[in-house]
Amino acid sequence: MRICGLKLTHDGAIAVVEDGKLVFCIEQEKRENNPRYQKIENLDAVAAALSEGGLRVEDIDQFVVDGWDGEVESQFRMVSGSTLVSLNGAPYIERKVDHLLASVDGTGLLLGGASRSYKSYPHVSGHVASAYCTSPFARSEQPAFCLVWDGGMVPRLYHVQRHGARLVDCLFPLIGQIYAAAGHHFGPYKKADGAEWDLGVAGKLMAYIALGSLDEDIVAEFHRLYQERFAGDTEIARNYRQNVHIPETSLAAVRDFFEASLPQLKTKPHEDVLVSFHVFLERLLVHEMGMALQRHSIPGPRNLCISGGCALNIKWNSALRASGLFDAIWVPPFPNDSGSAIGAACCAMAADKGFVPLEWSVYSGPAVKTGDVPAGWTASPCSIAELARMLADNEPVVFLAGRAELGPRALGARSILAAATSPAMKAILNDIKYREHFRPVAPICLEDRAPAVFCPGTPDPYMLFDHQTRAEWRDKVPAVVHLDGSARLQTIARTSEHPVAQLLIEYEKLTGLPLLCNTSANHHGRGFFPDAASACKWGRVERVWCDGLLLSNARGNGLPSSTDEPACCVPV
Repeated sequence: MRICGLKLTHDGAIAVVEDGKLVFCIEQEKRENNPRYQKIENLDAVAAALSEGGLRVEDIDQFVVDGWDGEVESQFRMVSGSTLVSLNGAPYIERKVDHLLASVDGTGLLLGGASRSYKSYPHVSGHVASAYCTSPFARSEQPAFCLVWDGGMVPRLYHVQRHGARLVDCLFPLIGQIYAAAGHHFGPYKKADGAEWDLGVAGKLMAYIALGSLDEDIVAEFHRLYQERFAGDTEIARNYRQNVHIPETSLAAVRDFFEASLPQLKTKPHEDVLVSFHVFLERLLVHEMGMALQRHSIPGPRNLCISGGCALNIKWNSALRASGLFDAIWVPPFPNDSGSAIGAACCAMAADKGFVPLEWSVYSGPAVKTGDVPAGWTASPCSIAELARMLADNEPVVFLAGRAELGPRALGARSILAAATSPAMKAILNDIKYREHFRPVAPICLEDRAPAVFCPGTPDPYMLFDHQTRAEWRDKVPAVVHLDGSARLQTIARTSEHPVAQLLIEYEKLTGLPLLCNTSANHHGRGFFPDAASACKWGRVERVWCDGLLLSNARGNGLPSSTDEPACCVPV
């Protein structure tokens, strides 16, 4: 059975699963230097992605569309070639507690010049399925809880076994977008009323709050307003809870919540407000998770999968892991909507065979292309050992290897790599990327040596938990130490066959250090570079390594300005 999962709305993607194995997943933002969060606006993109994977539209046995906004059904409007197409899909959340895999069956998916049938499952169902089916719990046939906290929904706790999944509880009545909303009311990303929201602000806030100090008075004020407006037995709270599923209503309530906080917080430093709000939500999440587990005594191991956009919050993931509530925790590298095409395919797989494990690799994105060498650049063979020597000389390098990683974070296949030994390197990389001075640069580290450098330093191959840099290492690798001493660590096994692991081994031989700086290789506001030529034309880094070929800027003029980049440092 060959299944094609489609995510048509923001974070658009096409995934193919064949007989329980992920063949590929092509996120639209990772093709042709597309903007971040790119939709699928023309169904021709589906046929093109299949063709790049060596498949025809006719080779697909079942198409599956991820659900979207709507209480009963969602609607999608796009084109196929020049023909307008309108499709019905499943809603955002399941309509009944035990109907997680209830599908909307439709026709009219116009691909390859023919109308094709499809199934659509609720958006939340895809999050549950992608998280559990990719987890070690599925492989060992163990049940697991699954927490889904996405932008437009309250945190929903499910229990998943091979034969089915069911909703256990809704933890508390706050939609996931409340975290981003805080950043649009306080701090450097504050926006005027009605201004378009920045979908990436939540990740930036995790960096910005390192500038602040926890203020318990601020936490208390947020708790008071939370009870008054969301959770308590007040008229405004009851009305909110009754209508929380309506996006316009819940977002308006979130805005009013922050507006109501201003009289008490207007004299407080914004960085203190934001770190205190972060801690308020973190404590609420851990406390209400514990209460839910007490209310629902479910036998078996205490495993937890975390999915939805909020699962990208490494500090909340770490707080849940440190709480002692669970035996083991799994977060996939694509917990946000970048994994929804995979989730849609997993829903179809689960409807047929139950929640069985998916065989997959994080490096299942589009293959890198070398393309023509741009004018002003030279190309020559370059071994991993030679590249390690360049990095040891403090030269940043764009590193493009094989197929792109899945999800929003660069994991060594579409990265800018650099030595971490100079304090100036963080500023250099932030300047290259047009990022604010407080933004961290992540370390990529050999897994077996990570515990000596970081605490806890446990395996973290997808950069999804918080680690502290050990005191004795902070002066050795200052470029990857955040303002609060933390590090957004990625580990990679020494036995991995991926070129980035070989590079770390060669770099360790030269320097004794097991890690490098790692930040994403992309244009401002766009997905990863799809090929070496686009990285060269960008021109912010002098050397681009692509599957054994080194492209070098023959002009050697330093960091040139680029016409498609902002003229000053702005958030990215």
